[in-house]
Amino acid sequence: MILIAGCSGGGDAASGSGGGESSAPPPPPKPVTLTLGLANGAADVSPGLPVIATAADGKLTDVKLTNADGKVVEGKMNPESTQWNNTEPLGYSKAYKLVATATGEDGKAETKETSFTTVKPRTLTYVSTNPQDGTTIGVGQPLAFYFDEPVADKVAAEKMLEITTEPKVEGAFYWFNKKEVHWRPQAFWKSGTKITMNIKVYGKHIGDGIYGQEDRTITTTVGDEVIYEADGGAHTVNVKVNGQVVKTMPTSMGNAANTTPTGTYVLMEKHDHMIMDSTTYGLALENGGYKTPVDWAYRMSNSGIFFHSAPWSIGDQGRRNVSHGCLNLSPENAKWVFDNSKQGDVVTVVNSGGPALESWDGFGDWQVPWETWVQGNRG
Repeated sequence: MILIAGCSGGGDAASGSGGGESSAPPPPPKPVTLTLGLANGAADVSPGLPVIATAADGKLTDVKLTNADGKVVEGKMNPESTQWNNTEPLGYSKAYKLVATATGEDGKAETKETSFTTVKPRTLTYVSTNPQDGTTIGVGQPLAFYFDEPVADKVAAEKMLEITTEPKVEGAFYWFNKKEVHWRPQAFWKSGTKITMNIKVYGKHIGDGIYGQEDRTITTTVGDEVIYEADGGAHTVNVKVNGQVVKTMPTSMGNAANTTPTGTYVLMEKHDHMIMDSTTYGLALENGGYKTPVDWAYRMSNSGIFFHSAPWSIGDQGRRNVSHGCLNLSPENAKWVFDNSKQGDVVTVVNSGGPALESWDGFGDWQVPWETWVQGNRG
């Protein structure tokens, strides 16, 4: 009998795997792609835009941005070391040089540099606000922004004014002229609302060669809801605090020749003593004007409507309207208003026989219907 030994490796033959598979070699490591955000020789660069260097298929190893004097501009790198941008703002009408080095996956370094100049503005504009920082305001206070130069690009300017609230409140801008824009909600603020106004204008163009001068942050808080309901027919002022009537005061409004405008006013500023001077509102002394010292005056409009002490009309208060347009109060009641009111508290005037308060007179913002307000008045 002849014995035939089996071959080893028969299983491999059966499986068809042969002597092992071959694989493609790994791709070679890539060289870095280094990109600088500004072309060499770029001019009129806005200092409000970031200067950026990025690396693809590698990492940034050194980035330096310097001004014409060699001073280094501060910047930051992302955690992956693939992007750098300046954190220190650039100046207007200045020259800069950016030099960046990056190393690719292949271990090879590449360096690029670019020089550029920033824009020279025709002029700068500063933006002031009302209310101011750290204040407590009433529920009727609009947020007013005042540019000291005319704004050609109103849409761009609005984007530079960032308003955040806690809790969140929807609102809109409305322009009163080329330098003044207000922001308000559809209805009065809720007490306790915290408001932050971020004015981000530096380095940004508002048109006609005008750029922003300075960024600012303003915070304010809405206090108790205080609403004065003034009725020229009943000759009374009901004071509501957070919806509850806390005081009723007799008053005397404007006489037939000087009727008090009707509508929604917002308290603006107060004076413990002042001279009521009709000539500042266009009424000459020879035409029935006046210069009268008063105490405890709280301004309701720019056209000269105030709450104020009027001891000479106490006999008329609660009975008839005899003033030049202001809301006369007794000294005690005027002092109470002075002590217990704040900027932004609301006064509603009805039944005075006067015309409607103009929206531009003081903070007559609530005289503008919401459907008109949201259109912005940008024309």
